[in-house]
Amino acid sequence: MLIRIDIEKCTGCGTCVSVCPFAAIIIKEDKAFITEACTLCGACVESCPENAIIDERGKEGTKAEEFKGVWIFAEQSRGKIASVAYELLGIGRKLADELKSELCAVLFGPSDEVEELIKWGADKVYYVNSQDYTYLDDELYSKTLINLIEQYKPEILLAGATAIGRSFIPRVAARLKVGLTADCTGLEIDRETGNLLQIRPAFGGNIMATIVSPTSRPQIATVRPRVMKRGEYKSDRTGEIINISPLKLKGRIKVLERVEDTSFCKVNLQDAKVIVSGGRGLGSPEAFSILWELASLLGGTVGASRAAVDEGWIPYAHQVGQTGKTVCPKLYIACGISGAVQHLVGMQSSDIIVAINKDPNAPIFNVATYGIVGDLKIILPLMIKKLQEGVSE
Repeated sequence: MLIRIDIEKCTGCGTCVSVCPFAAIIIKEDKAFITEACTLCGACVESCPENAIIDERGKEGTKAEEFKGVWIFAEQSRGKIASVAYELLGIGRKLADELKSELCAVLFGPSDEVEELIKWGADKVYYVNSQDYTYLDDELYSKTLINLIEQYKPEILLAGATAIGRSFIPRVAARLKVGLTADCTGLEIDRETGNLLQIRPAFGGNIMATIVSPTSRPQIATVRPRVMKRGEYKSDRTGEIINISPLKLKGRIKVLERVEDTSFCKVNLQDAKVIVSGGRGLGSPEAFSILWELASLLGGTVGASRAAVDEGWIPYAHQVGQTGKTVCPKLYIACGISGAVQHLVGMQSSDIIVAINKDPNAPIFNVATYGIVGDLKIILPLMIKKLQEGVSE
């Protein structure tokens, strides 16, 4: 335990119990004890009036200054690199340039697209070209990545907040005994300290929290897909591909068959270029028919706010927001959506946002590129009529 309590000094006053945000300290037989729920946040250290809580986080392990570089984990599926990898390269390139360090990608499993990682911004690619890594194996993936981290010591590690990233990255952080900020929607470098500022929604999306890991390295974060923009593609960019020997590890899980669910939605929201979304302001499920008509003319699909889904007006597969899909289309049209922060988290990185709402004070107008105040039942038919006439701009 990197934070411990000196039982001889502890008086059992309970001050540390009251300041611990994770209820990880208990009083037993008039002495304080730290439980397994401790996240090593350090909030208790300075609160103790007897100086009985000892912080040894800086005494163990390698010093932070020995870690250099930004890494992104590039997940693949059947040899095709996931789009979130290129989004991570975009933000990773920005962070690496600010830190004046190199950007590296880590790729497990055979793929013909490894060179694409360099063209999208990576200086190096650590590549494990083995059929054993074709499908996710938590134990194999985590042990391989841990070995690479211990050998090369990156300062920052980013992964997608996908089914794969959420599955094995926490295992990596736990075994390295470092922090992990999940589901980030923003990443920045603190210019004074050089630490990674990890920004994510908290308390149901009602606030945006900025989390820092000041002592542990690497600083690990998972990032929501479709939140970050891809970087600059350069076909002549050169870099180094470092082939890594696969681990000879016999996993306890074997993939027998992989079946993709193709019935989930007419068009994948996360891949759509145009999304027309509706909220409670539509007034009824029947009103979604006009959204489908507009989306069809624009070559897009239909999304929805949580309020509309909760009303049962449209299936959950169409939900955009913190508890739904995060999207980044070229055009996002929000119809009758007030703009709660939970919804904004899922769509505010769209290239162009058009908001239509009869309430001029609706929060959605704060992020909209263009805002229209008025009645949806009048505005949407007019838009459809103009598109049908061939006037799309």
